[in-house]
Amino acid sequence: MATTDSSPSKAKKLPADFLWGFATAAFQIEGSTTSGGRGPSIWDSFSRIPGKTQDGRDGDIATDSYRLWKEDIELLAQYGVKAYRFSISWSRVIPLGGREDPVNPEGIKFYSDFIDALLEKGITPFVTLYHWDLPQALHDRYGGWLNKNEIVKDYTRYAKICFESFGDRVKHWLTINEPWCVAILGYGRGVFAPGRSSDRARSLEGDSSTEPWIVGHSLILAHANAVKLYRDSFKAEQHAAAQHALDFAIGWYADPIYLGQYPAYMSTVLSDRLPRFTPEELAVVKGSSDFYGMNTYTTNLALWTTLQGAGGNDEFQGNVDYTFTRPDGTQLGTQAQSGWLQDYPEGLRALLNYLWKRYKMPIYITENGFSVKDENDMPFDQALVDTARVNYFSGTTKNLLAAINEDGVDVRSYFPWSFLDNFEWADGYLTRFGVTYVDYETQKRYPKASAKFLINWFKDNHEQPMAIAPKSARSSTSETPTANDPDAPTPDKTNTKKSKSMFRRIIETLTSFSFSR
Repeated sequence: MATTDSSPSKAKKLPADFLWGFATAAFQIEGSTTSGGRGPSIWDSFSRIPGKTQDGRDGDIATDSYRLWKEDIELLAQYGVKAYRFSISWSRVIPLGGREDPVNPEGIKFYSDFIDALLEKGITPFVTLYHWDLPQALHDRYGGWLNKNEIVKDYTRYAKICFESFGDRVKHWLTINEPWCVAILGYGRGVFAPGRSSDRARSLEGDSSTEPWIVGHSLILAHANAVKLYRDSFKAEQHAAAQHALDFAIGWYADPIYLGQYPAYMSTVLSDRLPRFTPEELAVVKGSSDFYGMNTYTTNLALWTTLQGAGGNDEFQGNVDYTFTRPDGTQLGTQAQSGWLQDYPEGLRALLNYLWKRYKMPIYITENGFSVKDENDMPFDQALVDTARVNYFSGTTKNLLAAINEDGVDVRSYFPWSFLDNFEWADGYLTRFGVTYVDYETQKRYPKASAKFLINWFKDNHEQPMAIAPKSARSSTSETPTANDPDAPTPDKTNTKKSKSMFRRIIETLTSFSFSR
């Protein structure tokens, strides 16, 4: 009698072509902001302004990966990753940014060599074209993302240079990372570069009631025009409160691209302040993504007030209040160093199902991670045993697998954030997201327990055999302690420094515009 092997171990494994790896961004790791012909970006200028980052530091050194990139790739290979997501610095490729400005051959060579080295190690490059570091010259010249007519042309030309230079080897492109952050945090709240806001205590310039929506419109058009160029020339032949919040957090960008229009709720709230697409623009925008690029970190509860409608007045959140506190006063999950982040892994599965049912596109998880509370102040050996981060990834990977195997969601990649501790934007270096510890004084790298967990998890849950977790040592003889080895030798390292309401779950994500070859 014929039999089939239906053992859980076989049924639950990820397919062989599933991509997993780690993610970074150029400004957060490269440093060398004046080396190799690179021009200044808005984050260079912004992070140097006193008070704009929590520790007063900037990205001039970051994790020094512009110099140490070969070492980083060797470490990725030791980790056994299949893919690596990184971003290209626009101002390293075109220092002044514009379509008539000269291209920097040193920048092209740097990224070309980097991509070649990844491929030599069998690592698939997953490239982000824009991760918030607009060339400062474009902001000074015409207002950057506030000028639709100019920025779309300049971004498209920048994308063209990248496609021409790297497209023979890069098959996966992300056009714009987390556009919500660009528009709201950069031009609404003013806490990210370029720091524009109506709050005059924070910024001398800006209009938070209009600029974020103008910027968002420009971002969508820049994305769509870059994809059109690529396809034409380079491609080889739920409940009200939660839904309102999702409309502003996700639908703002995803609905025009996948469904051909802004969410109706956004149009109602913003009225004439929400720009309208011309028929010609919409023809380019709709369908301009081959997959959904998903950055997701946490889940929020959306507060709905039964007597007065939505429980908030923050337009940037869809007039919905976010909270981690349940009606019984308990917290949703473990609190991270980042105030906006708690560990709630079930939210990942719920969000994957929401996106799959709404947009019916393959999903690539391009960021997902956790900042351990007070990690920067822990002794070195304690920081390496990042149990809270291990618990976070244990939950998210379990729910990732369930979404794929039990719910039928088409998920094709998973990139934990981040490969390295790095310059964490407005937090400076105080907040650590890395699965690899970086000693900022020596720039040496040390795998944490979370790196070993992920390596072993993918080894056990992926059809294709993965590399064995590496040993890390501060010297040639001392093995890095792990969460499962509390008695291991530890290196000698000192400290581094309303009315009745209902709650609806909202899964917070920040979309990356995306397409693939």
